[in-house]
Amino acid sequence: MKQDLYVHFHPDERPFVDRASEWIDRAAFGHELKRTDFLDPRQADILLSLANRNPDVQIRLDGGYEGAERKRALLAPDYRVLDDEPAHIALLEVTGGTQGHLELDHGDYLGALLGLGIKRDRIGDLHVHEDRCHCLVAEEIAGYINIHLRQVHRVHVLTDVLPLERLRPAVSAMEEMNLSVASLRLDGIASDVHRISRSKIVEPIRAGRCRVNWKVEEDPSAPLKAGDVVSMQGLGRFKVLEVEGVTKKGRIRVRIGKII
Repeated sequence: MKQDLYVHFHPDERPFVDRASEWIDRAAFGHELKRTDFLDPRQADILLSLANRNPDVQIRLDGGYEGAERKRALLAPDYRVLDDEPAHIALLEVTGGTQGHLELDHGDYLGALLGLGIKRDRIGDLHVHEDRCHCLVAEEIAGYINIHLRQVHRVHVLTDVLPLERLRPAVSAMEEMNLSVASLRLDGIASDVHRISRSKIVEPIRAGRCRVNWKVEEDPSAPLKAGDVVSMQGLGRFKVLEVEGVTKKGRIRVRIGKII
């Protein structure tokens, strides 16, 4: 039974599939309410697909605001009302105190949180602004962070727990580029975006260091489409914004947004 389930997922995803299956069984047969840690979009898709196989389970995803990327899931028996169940997500504001303008990025804030011994799945989306960062975290650890986070990348900071209503979502900075490609193959587009030869881009793809829509993709020839998000370990992330058509020479015009 489980082997039949595994064929639908990448081998690296099997440990999560096992955990998700256990959560669903405990909700369906143990009549428990399960509140997960933060899931990335791929994990959320896996959990949704598994939960939808069981009519005795219902699921709700909540990231603290509309459009969240990382979300907590609530799983419960089908007879339980989930709308009023809290997701237990807290908003932590991190500011630079009296040091003025901060040149801190997403990686700086995330690294500081992880440096406190906090696991990645306890942290939701981070919204970085010029002078502060709004961090969505599991409510259970908000107090700990509020007490102990005093430095981000050698900059002294102040923290405060705010109501979720005061969240200031940040818009990801995106560098747009227009490409003319022979095909929509992953390796071809990724090599143009990152300005790396196709032969060199193939290696990390085959090594499992590339994700398309948060799912590991090891096939360099996999076709991309509008809306796909591609992340390459060590190189960053880009999104296929639009496939604009074919040129007179038969090449495909593609508009890309490289997240910076």
